[in-house]
Amino acid sequence: MVLPAVVLILALSAYPLLFSVWVAFVNYDFEIPGHAFVGLNNFAQAVGDPIARSSLLNTVVLAAADVAVELLLGLALALAMAPQFRGRGAVMSVLIVPLFISPVIVGQLWSLLLQRPFGPTDYVLGLLLGREVAISWLTEFPWNMVAIVVADVWQWTPFVFVILLAGLTTISPQLYEAAALDGAGAWQAFRHITLPQLLPSILLALTFRLLDATKLFDVIYVMTGGGPGSSTYTASFYLYQVGFQQFHLSKATAGGWIFLALTAVLIMALVRRLLPKEAE
Repeated sequence: MVLPAVVLILALSAYPLLFSVWVAFVNYDFEIPGHAFVGLNNFAQAVGDPIARSSLLNTVVLAAADVAVELLLGLALALAMAPQFRGRGAVMSVLIVPLFISPVIVGQLWSLLLQRPFGPTDYVLGLLLGREVAISWLTEFPWNMVAIVVADVWQWTPFVFVILLAGLTTISPQLYEAAALDGAGAWQAFRHITLPQLLPSILLALTFRLLDATKLFDVIYVMTGGGPGSSTYTASFYLYQVGFQQFHLSKATAGGWIFLALTAVLIMALVRRLLPKEAE
C-alpha cells in the first residue's frame, strides 16, 4: 500500500540527490563533451572563485540583518498585540497579509516604490528630512543591500510575530502577578519572565527564518538581478548563475554541496538548543 508513496519519494528526492553527488565529481559541462571524472576539482574551483566567496559573505550579511530586524520588530509587534483590545483581530489580519504574497510580487512592489525617478521613496524622505534625497536604491551599493533587507523584512516579520505571539500566550499571568507583588517593574518582568519563557519560541523563529533567509533568491532576482556587477549575489543566486546561465553544472553542484554543509552546521547548532527544551 505504501509502495507508490515510496517510489514517488525516491523519484523526487533520493534520485536527484544521488545524481548530484555524481555530477559534483565529474566534468558535467554543456560546453565540454563527455563526463570525465575530475575528483575534487569542481569543489576547488567553487572555493577558489572570488565571486563565490563574496556571495557567501553577502548571504551571511543579508541573513543576519534580515533575521535580526525581523526578531526585533516581531517581538515588538507581539508585545503590542498580546493584550486584548477592540479591533485586535482586524489589526492582526492586516499585519499578516504580506505572508500570503509571493516573493516575486514583493520584489516587484518594492522595486516600484524605490525605483528612481518614479518611485515615491526619495520624495517622501526628502519631505521628512527637509532636503532633497537622491538615492539609487536598486543600483547603488550599499543601498541596494538595504533595499533587499527592507523588502524581506516587510514580508517575513509577520511570520516571526505570529510565532512569538503564540509563545506569549503560553506564559502564565500568575508569574507577572507574583512579580508585581514582589515589586518588580515592567522592565524587570520582561527581562526575568518574558524573555526566559519566550526563548524557545525565539529559537524556533530564528531557526526557521535563518534557514529560509540563507536561500534568499526571488527578491534579489526581481529587484537587483544580482547587480550592479555581483554586489548583491547571494549563494543561491551565484549557484543559479553558474549552473543555469553559464551552464557549469558541475561547479554549481559542488558549490551547492559546500553551501549545504555550511548551512547544516548552523541549523544543527540551533536545533540542538531546541531539543533539550522539548525533552524537558
